[in-house]
Amino acid sequence: MLYLILGLVIFFGAHLYSTFRTRAPGKDIKQTLGYGPYMGLYSLVSIVGFVLICWGFGATRDAGSLYMAPSWGRHVNLALMLPALILLVASQLPTGAIKKAVKHPMLVAVKLWAFGHLLANGEINSVILFASFLAYAVIDRIAVKKRGDTGPGKDAASSVTSDAGAVVIGAGLYVAILMWLHPILFGVAVM
Repeated sequence: MLYLILGLVIFFGAHLYSTFRTRAPGKDIKQTLGYGPYMGLYSLVSIVGFVLICWGFGATRDAGSLYMAPSWGRHVNLALMLPALILLVASQLPTGAIKKAVKHPMLVAVKLWAFGHLLANGEINSVILFASFLAYAVIDRIAVKKRGDTGPGKDAASSVTSDAGAVVIGAGLYVAILMWLHPILFGVAVM
């Protein structure tokens, strides 16, 4: 459990620092260090945290359960993963109608993913992992809104190709994870 908790603290420590760091001119560490060095350090710390999360999660698979997940939770989770993956892909593509409507598609994707997995899993390690991601996504969304970052403006150029790509790639990822990748990456078969 130590590695899982330590990984979450390191991973979300970096992310929360980035969320709440000052952006005032002359005081913003991203400007002081420069974009490349800041992102390099941020990425390195995040990767270390992520590796510890993965290792710690795997090592705590037999830690027991906090609750018995409802039988319908698995079905709801499966239904939520398709829009979560479409939104995740949309967050990485140029602005389309999806990104304009959702504002911050990655945060919504993380919320859907975490909430769905909390409905489908009651194991201690799962609850700690998914509740941490859900809490972070909620905190970050509140912080983003307080900063005035409302996502792409209504008058921002919109690409139908980005939306189509998000749907096609997201759906493809959904099928790949459902059929093959989930057991390879996470050790648990979905089907």
